[in-house]
Amino acid sequence: YNMSYFMFMDSALAWARAPAAVLNFNCMLILLPVCRNLLSLIRGSFVCCGRTMRKQLDKNLSFHKLVAYMIALMTAVHTVAHLLNVEWFINSRHGRYGFLAGNLSALEDDEDDHETFLNPVQSDSTTPTIFAFTTIAGLTGVVITLALILIITSSMEVIRRSYFEVFWYTHHLFIVFFAGLVFHGYGRIVRSQVTTDPPHNTTFCKDQPENWGKIPECPIPQFAGGFPQTWMWVIGPMVIYLCERLLRFVRYLQTVRYKKIVMHPSKVLELQLLKSGFKMDVGQYVFLNCPEISELEWHPFTMTSAPEEDFFTVHIRSAGDWTDRLIKMEACVGPVLTLRVMGVDGPFGTASEDVFDYEVSMLVGAGIGVTPFASILKSIWYKFKDSNPKLRTRKIYFYWLCRETHAFEWFADLLQVLEKEMEERGMRDFLIYKLYLTGWDHTHAAQVMVNFDKDTDVITGLKQKTHYGRPNWDKEFEQVRHENPSSVVGTFLCGPPALATDLERRCVKYSDVDPRKTKFYFNKENF
Repeated sequence: YNMSYFMFMDSALAWARAPAAVLNFNCMLILLPVCRNLLSLIRGSFVCCGRTMRKQLDKNLSFHKLVAYMIALMTAVHTVAHLLNVEWFINSRHGRYGFLAGNLSALEDDEDDHETFLNPVQSDSTTPTIFAFTTIAGLTGVVITLALILIITSSMEVIRRSYFEVFWYTHHLFIVFFAGLVFHGYGRIVRSQVTTDPPHNTTFCKDQPENWGKIPECPIPQFAGGFPQTWMWVIGPMVIYLCERLLRFVRYLQTVRYKKIVMHPSKVLELQLLKSGFKMDVGQYVFLNCPEISELEWHPFTMTSAPEEDFFTVHIRSAGDWTDRLIKMEACVGPVLTLRVMGVDGPFGTASEDVFDYEVSMLVGAGIGVTPFASILKSIWYKFKDSNPKLRTRKIYFYWLCRETHAFEWFADLLQVLEKEMEERGMRDFLIYKLYLTGWDHTHAAQVMVNFDKDTDVITGLKQKTHYGRPNWDKEFEQVRHENPSSVVGTFLCGPPALATDLERRCVKYSDVDPRKTKFYFNKENF
């Protein structure tokens, strides 16, 4: 009678079951890309392997989004197919698909008569709406779908950028989603025939349902729902994610002390922090939590300190409600550096960790996106100071794009120190940096013209003059290729997606097919 079951459900059963299998697989994957400690552990284990594997780990959030899109698509197909299934269940109950389907649908759960149902619709008055809110499968399906809709809509770029709190709190509906997912299959609405003793002769009995249970050849057919399998797919990732959250909580409880608080121009806050046992590498980032603002919100910030320092530093730009409130709070602290409690989770690895694996590196930062490169440049200064023989990199090109002049101020001091260090060591060509002011007016132009003949730049005080406008990337890549023949060049970006697309295309365009010539490899920071 399984074939009869498929007949009165038409092809919608396959359209429901196939997406369900795809959903199980994708729900197994969805949590893994956001297990930051797991990714850092895997990334560390591949240090001696190719850079291709590490680059894939840096795309964890892109992979997370792709899996989420697949879950949304398969949920839509699965839901529509089961709505059609319920409609066909109801029609079969009313005998619209022939007497056999009608008799099979009339079977009920009755222990006295040794009956088990095949059709989950057990009442002639049942409607799709009633079925959805009175069965385990229907009710959990509604909860899962609503949670998924809220999670996906609140993840849109415009909401995530403007109302991060909405995105953050709504995303935690994943707990409801997974709880509903685990219990969804316990409704067992998809059923199949089981063996009876004596066996039910389907060929002989299908045309005489009035004799079911009355003659030995035709015992009442027995049916059972399939065993729920979803929990077996998701239990592993759920345990891993639970361990991830427990580790984050333990780190949150660890004491963090302030060493120094500096308020820079352009609403940039510098926090120098101390934490027992904290070890970092260049370009890494941490998540910060301020309970006085929100006990649940964590935000990522790249560290600007070097591994050689005994503290770690973050620079925070005003970019939303949370950062605005943090900057206002810390600005009022003054000399009392122990009043504010700060939670720190990390550090976590990024693409910038690999900067010293390349002979030549191009570092491109846009606005506050310069922070990972501050860490790299500081570390270079320490390595030169200590005459570190393990420094493989022989040349660095650094580009910083800013809209306003004040943004340069907090970083110019570091560049001045590096500029002096390179001159003293006779290595002026080791670090080539170019600063671009993308937002300027006639006032700036007039000021530059008046001070054009000075040895130092009028804005930064550096010997390298500031450029106005945006870089000509074709010219820059051509220069790098010309000055570094037969080299492997790592291009690192911390900036907007549009610039990432532009630079990635240039890396492909200016990479020679001949492996003995210059090759460009693109790397981007992802949070």
